Amino acid sequence: MRKKPLMPKMKPTLLALLINAGCMPVMAIAASTTTQNNQGDTLTVVATDNNGFKPGGDQLVPAYLDGQVAHGGRLGMLGEQNAMDVPFNVIGYTSKMIQDKQAKTIADVVRNDAGVQNVRGYGNFAETYRIRGFDLDGDDMTFGGLPGIVPRQVFDASLIDRVEIFKGANALLNGAASSGVGGMINLEPKHAEDTPLTRLGLDYTSSSQAGVSLDAGRRFGDNNQFGVRLNVVNREGETAVDDEKKRTTAATLGLDYRGDRLRTSLDVGYQKKTFHGGRIGVNIASVDFIPSVPGATDNYSQKWVYSNIESEFGLAKAEYDLTDNWTLYGGLGAQHSHEIGNYASPTLTDENGDATIGRLDTNRIMNNFSGMGGIRGDFNTGFISHKVNIGYSAVTKRDNTAWRMAYGSNVEDTNIYNTSDVPNPVNNLAGGNYHDPLTTSRTRTQGYLLSDTLGVWDDTLLFTVGARHEKVVVRNYANATGAEDTSSRYTNSRWMPTYGVVYKPWAPLSLYANHTEALQPGDIAPNTAINYGSVTGISHSKQNEVGVKVDFKRVGGTLAFFEIKQPSGILNNQNVYALDGEQRNRGIELNLFGEPVLGLRLNGSATWLDPIITKSASGTYDGKQAIGVPRYNLVLGAEYDIKPIDGLTATALVNHSGGQYVNSANTRKIDSFTTLDLGVRYRMKVNDNNLVWRVAVDNVTNEKYWSSVDGTGTYVFQGDPRTLKVSMSYDF
Repeated sequence: MRKKPLMPKMKPTLLALLINAGCMPVMAIAASTTTQNNQGDTLTVVATDNNGFKPGGDQLVPAYLDGQVAHGGRLGMLGEQNAMDVPFNVIGYTSKMIQDKQAKTIADVVRNDAGVQNVRGYGNFAETYRIRGFDLDGDDMTFGGLPGIVPRQVFDASLIDRVEIFKGANALLNGAASSGVGGMINLEPKHAEDTPLTRLGLDYTSSSQAGVSLDAGRRFGDNNQFGVRLNVVNREGETAVDDEKKRTTAATLGLDYRGDRLRTSLDVGYQKKTFHGGRIGVNIASVDFIPSVPGATDNYSQKWVYSNIESEFGLAKAEYDLTDNWTLYGGLGAQHSHEIGNYASPTLTDENGDATIGRLDTNRIMNNFSGMGGIRGDFNTGFISHKVNIGYSAVTKRDNTAWRMAYGSNVEDTNIYNTSDVPNPVNNLAGGNYHDPLTTSRTRTQGYLLSDTLGVWDDTLLFTVGARHEKVVVRNYANATGAEDTSSRYTNSRWMPTYGVVYKPWAPLSLYANHTEALQPGDIAPNTAINYGSVTGISHSKQNEVGVKVDFKRVGGTLAFFEIKQPSGILNNQNVYALDGEQRNRGIELNLFGEPVLGLRLNGSATWLDPIITKSASGTYDGKQAIGVPRYNLVLGAEYDIKPIDGLTATALVNHSGGQYVNSANTRKIDSFTTLDLGVRYRMKVNDNNLVWRVAVDNVTNEKYWSSVDGTGTYVFQGDPRTLKVSMSYDF
């Protein structure tokens, strides 16, 4: 039986007039045309008074309009915050975007933001990111605000509710995170919503990857206070790159309780990622030119190359309201990961594509523990409001690594343009007991947080002042004997201030400025250095930023100007990777998103950078551009609801990146590139349940290009070829 409409169906033009005229000032049409497409004659209207959102805790910032973007996100220990009310640059991408973009990993999500550059690991399959031109290791993303928990190297996006990007140095907020001076990516786990959910998904990705997923959530109790959310995914097959195979098996379980004063959650997960014959990258350290890009689907790897990464992780959190204005909060998390693999990248020797290929076997075990706790509250002193937070956080990491290597004469000949099978080289070097690795490094980062946001003039002017006393301890050990390397032990501690201001002259506009700092362990030396695996000291970074934010309910965005300075790692003449310089990035960021015209949704961003080395050994590279950082990135995403076919939406995404230098002397550079993704989405009803079909083609033109270079300039990585993605999800 057909349900009676909640209100008469209005033409989009009339609806737009009502909104623009202010007749519906606190209403947003949640994907106005999409909602109509989903429910026939029934129009669902969602209030935009933040849906009762209370900043500072774990409640997620409400999604913007169609539900793919949230104008705000988690600020570490300061909790979830609306972007318009804080002097920082933060944006969130929702599970709806993950579904609509058919994103497989976190890298597939953040490519929708020009402020984040996707990079690969040092000769492995790791996803790494550059935010504002500085590296953020995938292992160092936070999970529910805590560092050290996310699975090793690659995390499946189907397990995540939010991908939140904080841009800028963030020691006050995420002090225990090990990297990310340019920003932080926070991942929020899925919890059950008030509406029951059982979603079955099927997907196919060229050339022969097939996957199945289940997302189920229920709430129980008289007031829906108990929640259970289960996610399961399995996907395997050959990718669009010839003879490259991937397999994912993962599951998460989220339990939560929502009481009048007590809120708790427990999230546990398991993930196993397997790569076989994967195209990793090309080692160009021995040549003085940039090789021509091989065919888009060419695979210059070998069948015996593989990586198995298995991770178990968990997070427990609680909040208790002492009074209406004061809340105790805390969280504990842990992660255990085991990576074992046989890695090999061709080392180029001439312009004809001739190369040698060796072998590096890695057995790595990681154990991390993370925690935080504190109290937050608000009160007034006269005409001044205060939002206070006092907290403590810490993370400890232990790394056990052993390796074997085929090196020197124990290599095989190959060619990146005409690759044939070669035998697996015989190892002739080793580091540690490969079958029982000893501890090779330990790090401990801990800090005390003190912050206060003072508001005057009905909080139209907000001052945020805070400081964190951060202590970083780094210990390295010989992997053969377990003895501590006293020459590379580091301990540092200091108070780091953060201050910022927000001025809102009227509701849709916020002007802001901030000064932030970061203190963290330095980079881990890559496998091309003789101190491979060692942590290179302790890095102290600083940032200054000013900007403007707008939110007109249908369109929102941010314009930011910033400068960041960070000690940088360099591979010196003795082949030792050390903190031997300083990188200064000045830049401009622009983000715009929303639905300027009913049925047309846009998400665009642009970043312009001046990434300069300002301090290097003997001034050799002063004034040179930092390795692997393009001067500009542009992203434009669009969706258009095709009429008169209800439920049909066309999608497009354009990515354009500038060229990137691959050496400190700036004598070699990979070219700029542009990729185009196109797709369609169709929503329909089957037995009164939602069925959604999605079809997309990434890199429609099959552009062949070098997409990035690692931070040492050793490896260049090739972008993905044309890829077909098809998926179906059914809610019942």
